[in-house]
Amino acid sequence: MSDIDTLKAEKATLIAEMLDMQKKFIDMEHKSGISGKDYYYSQEGLLKDYREIYMQKAMRVVELSHQIVGSSAF
Repeated sequence: MSDIDTLKAEKATLIAEMLDMQKKFIDMEHKSGISGKDYYYSQEGLLKDYREIYMQKAMRVVELSHQIVGSSAF
């Protein structure tokens, strides 16, 4: 597997994880609703670190995308 293939595989894994997170979030929202307080300050379950984890994954996807095409984000 080449370096590019490895980067693409990592990117695909992260995107799948993000989609799974979104699905769980939407299911939770439809089932019981999510208050702003829960979204920003929850200390348990899916929402505990949701925003931070999702953002980290999204930023890594951006980095990988730039590495794959050989460009720079900055």
